[in-house]
Amino acid sequence: MLHTELVGEPLLHLESRRLLAEARSVTPEAFDSQGRLLSPIAGAWVRPSAWFDAVSPIDGRVIAELPLLDAAQVATGVEKAAAEFAPWAARSLDDRARAIMEAVKLLREHRDLLVGLLAWDIGKTLPTAGNDVDRCLAGIEWYLEQIGPMLEGRKPLGLVSNIASWNYPFSVLLLNVLVQSLAGNSVIAKIPTQGGGVSLTVAFALLRYADLPVSLVGGRGRDLSESLVGHPSIEGLAFIGGRANGSQVQRRLLATNKRYALEMEGVNAYAITHFSKWDVLGQQIRAGFDFGKQRCTAYTRWVVEKSLVPRFVRTYVDAVSTLRVGHPLIGVPVDFGPLISPSKVEELRSHIADARKRGATVLYQGKLAEDAFAARQERGAYLPPALLFGLPRDSELYLREPFGPVDVLVSVDSEEELVREANVSNGALVASVATDEPELAQRIASRLQAFKVGINKLRSRGDREEPFGGKGGSWAGAFVGGTHLVRAFTDGPHPLEGNWPE
Repeated sequence: MLHTELVGEPLLHLESRRLLAEARSVTPEAFDSQGRLLSPIAGAWVRPSAWFDAVSPIDGRVIAELPLLDAAQVATGVEKAAAEFAPWAARSLDDRARAIMEAVKLLREHRDLLVGLLAWDIGKTLPTAGNDVDRCLAGIEWYLEQIGPMLEGRKPLGLVSNIASWNYPFSVLLLNVLVQSLAGNSVIAKIPTQGGGVSLTVAFALLRYADLPVSLVGGRGRDLSESLVGHPSIEGLAFIGGRANGSQVQRRLLATNKRYALEMEGVNAYAITHFSKWDVLGQQIRAGFDFGKQRCTAYTRWVVEKSLVPRFVRTYVDAVSTLRVGHPLIGVPVDFGPLISPSKVEELRSHIADARKRGATVLYQGKLAEDAFAARQERGAYLPPALLFGLPRDSELYLREPFGPVDVLVSVDSEEELVREANVSNGALVASVATDEPELAQRIASRLQAFKVGINKLRSRGDREEPFGGKGGSWAGAFVGGTHLVRAFTDGPHPLEGNWPE
């Protein structure tokens, strides 16, 4: 990347063009003669009926054109991807593992290219993008070592579909694809609508070099969802996204025999009472802003015993005021860059303005790092941290996950109120409790409606051997992670752990 504070936006944009030229050199079949990306489906590169622009949130510029398949093309693609299942499943586990290892070798060889493309794709800093790619590689290598006992007595399902959010296209989506195929399934995945399609297309091209039965399609949700969810050739579905869309998917699947694991949003709360280790909490608050809190496990709701609120606010401001928000690739140190789009920033600003109009107080509002932008650069997707207090109980930020750097502080007078306010979203993926009293910590933790609960620490999604799921409306279907991910998309004697309808 370019390392100068004085570089202009056009010159910076040349870096994304250089990366795209390198991608065309490494995977030429992924592009048409005009440099537009194609869809890898069952070993062929499909020309779509149209394309759509991949716009980088970093500077608002188009970095590539991605395939916009129509409904008929996707349905045909599902059928072709399903036809890859039988010959792939017939190969021995050792043979499949060798193919996966060849894919990992190719991904490692072009790791820097993938990291650079991913950074421009969705606005990650290079360290954050590198961590996403590296976690994917380390994760599949762990599964390659552990897979034998996990698959004992089990058989693959068939074609598995993947619809995932844009924020972790490698460490979540691509890792799931690799594990599902290692288990003997053929796989089809959707390009996340909001970003990640360029780096993923190049990665899938590398997987096809290793003869993995993986396909990637892009297009409008309304054109893709019927085939990727309801097509009779689909035997399993992994979904990561919002609660409204996930609930619709679950309703469609309940009348079928399809296997599913649906990860949905929830408000992750940190409850604080009888507590004194503020330096430790300050470090956690600051660390929690990784990737601008655009994570399903980000903590955005702070439920604090009333007497501790002043100390919490001081700790929060001290921790967050040193965060730097700016262009993630300009060469000037920043903690995080843009949100996924200007429309997301507008949405959050609108929610903040509505809350203020209805009586909420903004206790902290950060600023962008002025020295961390190129000259005349578009900044519409950038939003510094904010902390709000006194929100109306029916406001969007009170009830929903913001998926951005906006935190909500709630003051409580009792343990009962603490638990109730921490459980506001009817289920979450993670939660935490901070207290100096071990027995109190255990009691509160047992009442929090979250799959993972930390005591005086943050919890994360985790990978490899650690299971992952959600409670209440934050999850539906089989849990994943380690053995659970393998069992979720295979058949065998062991009962599936999950969050199933009663």
